[in-house]
Amino acid sequence: MPHDTTTRAVPTEIPLAPAQPPQPAQIRRVIRLFRPYRGRLLLVGLLVGASSLVAVASPFLLREIIDTALPERRTGLLGLLALGMVVTAVTSSVFGVLQTLISTTVGQQVMHDLRTAVYGKLQQMPLAFFTRTRTGEVQSRIANDIGGMQATVTSTATSLVSNITAVTATVVAMLALDWRLTLVSLALLPCFVWIARRVGRERKRITTQRQKQMAVMAAMVTESLSVSGILLGRTMGRAEALTSEFSDESGRLVGLEVRASMAGRWRMATIGMIMAAIPAVLYWSAGAMLELGGTPPSVGTLVAFVSLQQGLLRPAVSLLSTGVDIQASLALFQRIFEYLDLPVDITERPDPVRVERARGELRFEQVSFAYDPAAPRTLDGIDLTVPAGGSLAVVGPTGAGKSTLGYLVPRLYDVSAGRVTLDGVDVRDLDFASLARAVGVVSQETYLFHATVADNLRFARPEATREEIEAAARAAQIHDHIAALPDGYDTVVGERGYRFSGGEKQRLAIARTILRDPPVLVLDEATSALDTRTEQAVQRAIDTLSAGRTTLTIAHRLSTVRDADQIVVLDAGRVAERGTHEELLALGGRYAALVRRDSESRATETVTP
Repeated sequence: MPHDTTTRAVPTEIPLAPAQPPQPAQIRRVIRLFRPYRGRLLLVGLLVGASSLVAVASPFLLREIIDTALPERRTGLLGLLALGMVVTAVTSSVFGVLQTLISTTVGQQVMHDLRTAVYGKLQQMPLAFFTRTRTGEVQSRIANDIGGMQATVTSTATSLVSNITAVTATVVAMLALDWRLTLVSLALLPCFVWIARRVGRERKRITTQRQKQMAVMAAMVTESLSVSGILLGRTMGRAEALTSEFSDESGRLVGLEVRASMAGRWRMATIGMIMAAIPAVLYWSAGAMLELGGTPPSVGTLVAFVSLQQGLLRPAVSLLSTGVDIQASLALFQRIFEYLDLPVDITERPDPVRVERARGELRFEQVSFAYDPAAPRTLDGIDLTVPAGGSLAVVGPTGAGKSTLGYLVPRLYDVSAGRVTLDGVDVRDLDFASLARAVGVVSQETYLFHATVADNLRFARPEATREEIEAAARAAQIHDHIAALPDGYDTVVGERGYRFSGGEKQRLAIARTILRDPPVLVLDEATSALDTRTEQAVQRAIDTLSAGRTTLTIAHRLSTVRDADQIVVLDAGRVAERGTHEELLALGGRYAALVRRDSESRATETVTP
């Protein structure tokens, strides 16, 4: 099914900070993350409930010891009650260990799901996203933001259920013992809740600022401590300046960390002090009841009640602190949700066309493209055909749209209007796997992983044998160099392949593409950054790679395109000239002028020592 050819806007920037949703909606979204593990969470809830019920039994046992067993000298009952207190303590501890194990496992699974979801979403993002987003910012979202949620995700659910259950069971037990003392104990509860909410909002604001500052530092480290960053910093004499700048940013983070740690600390400490002083108020209240002629609680009841109230202190303060932590962690969740909610412009159709082996005919049918709908089009009304097995070279001045034209074939970008077809099928209708099998790209910017030579080549085809890898390297004229290395194909190439020269990296990239064996090849200025001698070696490898394949060559150096079946000159996004090398020279137009300038440039390069 062909796509419509109406102009479609290409976003000029990626919306990294959409409007923040209302907090209840955000909390519901966080809760949905735990839905796949609701069975295990239910088990945690049962363990928590059982643990809380067992724990509140101890004060009742203590009351019986004080009011009955000791005064009546019933040693048998005393032994049973004491044993009961030991059993409740042991049982509560065992339940606590089990609930911690299960809840931690669930929390880590949720973090795993988040990391995987963010990484998968980023893999789907268009090339434009990565050209506008610092690498350190992306890394910070995955490492710092998700890592910062660890305590919240792994323990908050359990802590929340545990503390709510403990507080509820304790309050019920307190009411059962003496409702008057219960009212005295809970009189200040609304004030405590108000304080906790104020502290939570403050910590959420500081947490947002802290995570942004951590992202800035991560970006600085990624850029300045890469091989390229170190080379640039040292050769420009900027090492001390970079260190000073990093120190300033780190200092800002110190201030934010201190503020985050101390936010509301005094107010929360005040809550703890007041709750710790409540037993004294309870003893005074019992005395006041006696003075006023009322019926005071028994000694056993008063001791049991104070024990319960002291047991209420820990879960109540923890519950208030958990509420504070949840509000602060919402800032982290919001930053992750921003990435998960990014629009994906390049998607696969619900019923895509699958092709096992394409013939390789390429067509550009009235293709137009704009990075920014408000700016002039980068490409405008391009009509080109490359027969299967044929070759097309695209040349022109800088900014003419040459590379953009090449990016449309593997769908690094989608056309704004018109369509690009492979064997008559719109590339937007192909499934991603078919398109990846059909189109191979070799660009000027060669990227190698910090892994062995064999692993870098095998990235193109993981199941490739060592014999197939070596055959691809021979075809790319790089095998002899690899074999001469101390570890051969097991040599680690280093960060971004800096143990290899530009020409060697380029031939490794060609070998990688040969191993993948695509029927369509896009060469994006693959030799423009090389010297003449290295270019000749790489060009021989490219000739081997191009044999029998449909080849689209984006060229700056025109010596590499003389033998192309057809040459197209782009100017301001339009086809200015087309024909063979000889036809365009005879025409004496833009191509002829480009050839003259290229010849003069190469002559200068040859005589320059």
